[in-house]
Amino acid sequence: MPERFAAVRNRREIIDRRALAEGLAAIPQGDAGPMRQAATAALKAALTAGWAEIRRRFEESPGNGMIAAASGAFLTDQILRLLWDFTTERLYPLANPTASERMTLIAVGGYGRGEMAPFSDVDIGFLTPYKQSAWHEQVIETMLYGLWDLGLKVGQSSRSIDEMVRQAKGDITIRTALLEARYVWGDTGVYEEAARRFKTDVQADGARSFVVEKLAERDERHRKMGDSRYVVEPNVKEGKGGLRDLHTLFWIGKYVHNVGDAAALVDAGLLTKTEYRQFKRAENFLWSVRFHLHLLAGRAEERLTFDVQPEIAARMHYADRPGKSRVERFMQFYFLQAKRVGDLTGLFLAHLDEQFASRTARFGLRRIRRSPRKLNGFVLDRGRLALPADDWFAADPVRLIEMFWLADKHGLEVHPLAMRAAARDAKMIDDKRTDARANALFMDVLASPRDPALVLRWMNEAGVFGRFMPDFGRVVAQMQYDMYHHYTVDEHTIRAIGLLSRIERGELTEDHPLAFGIFPQIVSRRALYVAVLLHDIAKGRGGDHSILGAEVAERLCPRLGLTKAETETVAWLVRYHLLMSATAFKRDLSDFKTILDFAEVVQSPQRLMMLLVLTVVDIRAVGPGIWNGWKRQLLTNLYDSAEEVLRLGHKQKGRGERISAKQDAVAEALRWSQAKRDTMVRVLPEAYWVAEPVDVLIRNLKLMAEAGDAPLSIATEPDAERAATLVTVYAADHPGLFYRIAGAIHAAGGNIIDARIHTTRSGMALDNFLVQSPLGGPFDDAGQLQRLKTAIADALANRAKLREKLDRKTAMRPRTEAFTIAPNVLIDNRASNRFTVIEVNARDRPALLHHLANALFQSKVTIHSAHVATYGERAVDTFYVTDLMGDKIGSGTRLRAIERRLLEAAGGEVLAEAA
Repeated sequence: MPERFAAVRNRREIIDRRALAEGLAAIPQGDAGPMRQAATAALKAALTAGWAEIRRRFEESPGNGMIAAASGAFLTDQILRLLWDFTTERLYPLANPTASERMTLIAVGGYGRGEMAPFSDVDIGFLTPYKQSAWHEQVIETMLYGLWDLGLKVGQSSRSIDEMVRQAKGDITIRTALLEARYVWGDTGVYEEAARRFKTDVQADGARSFVVEKLAERDERHRKMGDSRYVVEPNVKEGKGGLRDLHTLFWIGKYVHNVGDAAALVDAGLLTKTEYRQFKRAENFLWSVRFHLHLLAGRAEERLTFDVQPEIAARMHYADRPGKSRVERFMQFYFLQAKRVGDLTGLFLAHLDEQFASRTARFGLRRIRRSPRKLNGFVLDRGRLALPADDWFAADPVRLIEMFWLADKHGLEVHPLAMRAAARDAKMIDDKRTDARANALFMDVLASPRDPALVLRWMNEAGVFGRFMPDFGRVVAQMQYDMYHHYTVDEHTIRAIGLLSRIERGELTEDHPLAFGIFPQIVSRRALYVAVLLHDIAKGRGGDHSILGAEVAERLCPRLGLTKAETETVAWLVRYHLLMSATAFKRDLSDFKTILDFAEVVQSPQRLMMLLVLTVVDIRAVGPGIWNGWKRQLLTNLYDSAEEVLRLGHKQKGRGERISAKQDAVAEALRWSQAKRDTMVRVLPEAYWVAEPVDVLIRNLKLMAEAGDAPLSIATEPDAERAATLVTVYAADHPGLFYRIAGAIHAAGGNIIDARIHTTRSGMALDNFLVQSPLGGPFDDAGQLQRLKTAIADALANRAKLREKLDRKTAMRPRTEAFTIAPNVLIDNRASNRFTVIEVNARDRPALLHHLANALFQSKVTIHSAHVATYGERAVDTFYVTDLMGDKIGSGTRLRAIERRLLEAAGGEVLAEAA
């Protein structure tokens, strides 16, 4: 019996094999079919009862994942043994079996380790000494049918010993599965011979190649899973820092040193006793989470998605704390365990590397570029920065920072054993936090012209970062429970610093030309690096993290050696780091008061430049797919407009010049005469020329020219730069036009990410929509584009009731339902001189913009522009409106009525569609 089964108490309560065997023996002898059915029924009842008992025990002790997994494997063993005995003794008995008519049943893979989740595959192998006989085939086929009838998902193989050896040599997946092969039942002699052949013919040679292949396999798996252990919906089994990484360590240790279990890795010198305890703690926690996942999903589910995180946190008895919910506390512990798995991997490979020391390349580690002449007492060990003595940090704790400074300066890797010593001694830096030398070294790393993110990540993994800067330590492994942020706070911050460095070095010029262009003009680059470091430092403290973060900056910056002026700048940047994105994405940039209000807060061109760069790296570091050309364009428009105000003393001269330049560019592109140019300037309001970029102006005006006197014209054009399709509708203006178009676009499968509504002085509506497909890219298929046009035309002609089309459009249960977001309506009559600005915050859902626009139509207001921003599960839709006479809405009674309608629409209540 496997050692881990010994931890399963009262095993007979899970399954009483003796009693079951007696029951199976009592089945009357007769035809094989009825006998097999009777046996299957008895075994299925036992299997169901066994899993019910395992589940009951696990719910009583929801943190004992390893015991639950061992219990599942134990139960499966007993079922297999009973089925084997019934098949070989009652259905197909052999009176005098020959030497070739022997067979053994083995467990492989995870089941071979003695681990079984509720819906895991049952991976088994049938081994025979020679080629299979007819009796072998009968037994194997009957057992497989029996297991399928029990509802088990079986992964099986049937091989002779020679076939096993040949296939194991040729396929690393088979070799790995057989590495964990465990005897279940059958002929022990066949099993022992197979085990001996595997060790002598397969395992004896090629240990190095096995290690290299497994590490390459691991790296490819990480790449597919996002290559970070800090993604906020991690894969517990396959993700970086997950169970498979622990399994890989064990496989390598078992292959190289032939260990029987993880505890033997200590005797092999690959883990210390402390590291083994950390190994087991991480393994038990991850198994607990995986077990909960299977039970909640009712199937084999390995991804820890948002909708199950709160339930698992509750089941594992996490509780809310001030500023941090129980789900955030649970996920923070998850990421700390994933981090520990990563640390163990580095140390394990370092030990293994020493044992395989040779002139060949190290496992998974790149070579250094050059050897530095001076190491300040540190030494080089096969190209990695190492310690000359075990008490090196104790003699001077500042060396904990200096080690990473040297690594950055000379392009060196830190030896994993030095990382282990740093993790052990990290607390020694506590008394050196105010040391001028330590802070200067840290600032050199943070604002390094090389690759600061790489070294800061090493410093974070060693635990030195969080000890040296306790405010940062508070956000290590802290997740944000929303669909917008893809990484933990510390990982997001380090990624943002890395992006900042790449922009400065010119590596992202194509993506961020404005940020790269203004970087040399920034007076204090180190203040900008510190602002990026601190922008999210106060998350999870139960208040506005921007305000609290500014307070942290005022306290921390002097310690880091920043001047009073730099400290003030950093504190301001942290306080207002969300201002630029909120203004660009949620406000009408063609409304000059928006620009004036923004510029009034910013106050200086230096702050504007730094805020732009901080905003860019903050957005891009949120996760893949968040940044796009449309956001770049909005931020650029805001930057240009604000720069004109700040540099020209709040005069509108720059605005007029910009409008004129656009008109000239359009006239040249369309080859207008001066008379035609003057006509179009009169027809189109000034706000239109400000709001739209030149390429959109050209497309719009081409459409107007082609439309002539037609009552409706629709154009669609995919735009890869903006990651969306531009949909332009040119039609006779009438009430309700906007909400009908929005509904039609959704009915055709589109998602509106921005809308600009214009009315010409001749009474025509010219509306531009940026529309994405359900996958987040542009519509670019001809059939899709035609469906968009047809849906809009039908909606405006009232040929099909929008409500019916939207109701018919079934959608999968959106993941946003996992989040509770109370709808909120903010009405502001001061944000614009001409319009009442209404901002609606709500949980994102299909056709939300349509329903909100319908509510405004029912309220008898005119929408002049709409701005759509989505942050994961949260939608923020902003409308610039007037009453039907074109004036701001000042009546308190009317504003409250509008608010009520919008709250109902945002909360899911559907208003009747207007005739």
